[in-house]
Amino acid sequence: MKYPAVLSFADILPQLHEFDAIIDARSEGEFALDHLPGAINCPVLHDEERVRVGTLYKQVNAFEAKKVGAALVAYNIARHLETLFADKPRDWKPLVYCWRGGNRSGSLAHVLAKVGWPAIQLDGGYKAYRAHVSSALDNPPELQFRVICGTTGSGKSRLLETLDAIGAQVLDLERLAAHRGSVLGHLPNEAQPTQKMFESRIWDKLRHFDLDKPVFVESESKKVGNLRVPDAVMERMRASPCVALTLSRPNRVRLLMEDYNHFAQDPQALNGQLDHLVQLHGRAKIDAWHALANSGAMPELVDQLLVEHYDPAYLRSIDRNFVQYGQAQVLELGDIGQDDFVGAARALHAA
Repeated sequence: MKYPAVLSFADILPQLHEFDAIIDARSEGEFALDHLPGAINCPVLHDEERVRVGTLYKQVNAFEAKKVGAALVAYNIARHLETLFADKPRDWKPLVYCWRGGNRSGSLAHVLAKVGWPAIQLDGGYKAYRAHVSSALDNPPELQFRVICGTTGSGKSRLLETLDAIGAQVLDLERLAAHRGSVLGHLPNEAQPTQKMFESRIWDKLRHFDLDKPVFVESESKKVGNLRVPDAVMERMRASPCVALTLSRPNRVRLLMEDYNHFAQDPQALNGQLDHLVQLHGRAKIDAWHALANSGAMPELVDQLLVEHYDPAYLRSIDRNFVQYGQAQVLELGDIGQDDFVGAARALHAA
């Protein structure tokens, strides 16, 4: 094969795991929005440089823009060769892509091939990859979902984490979305990914699952924080067999106190989130919950939130949205210790 070889995403997908590096030649801003799983960012034009070249193209002419752009690209590629790629052996095999598989990835792939590396360039670039992901999520594989259902605080997320740890197949949408899925679900110090990045993460998980084994997933709503679960994936989940996880309310309060300890340390942040519930519960109720948060009465507040907000909302929606919930396997947790979750996970995994 002559290098750099230019291959379609369909040709590349079966060997995606074989590349020693997947190099995204786009700017850091483009990379942050979404990228191929496992890719590293090696911009041949940085954000501000793209703006500069684009401005020249519009205000002067294409020749001047290309002349300035070529110098910047040459400089950036040289810097990558001197730093990121300096220790790579002769048989190092990189995949290179940019936005449409044009000048940026072509320039980098050409230089890498001239050095002697078997560089591959993705024809169509990120746009081709994104088109594949969108199509794949519109027609997801026929997976055997088993949906973990349960009221807020019953330990669904911990059970999924434990199932993952013992080797079960798990689609943890909340982890992929960096959000716990409720009005209080924002994770401290961790922003949610973009919608496209969320979809890339879901696609990458789905494509690695064994179709002959169950995939455990939580009974999410259509949105996890600000992100939307792809419609076809949600439809498959909602039509799948369910597991009804149960835990006593005092233990649910204990579990939520552990998982949401950051709110106990910052009641003002909690109150800000509770304000989103004014339309549902009225100003007087929210002010009462503010008072509990400000006074440090967190267990009482959590208990009231369960009884007056979360449990009624769950009961209104679960039968309507998950059609097999009425025949769900009941799985009762006696406590919230690690042994309790390991026992429950092993029982499910062995079933």
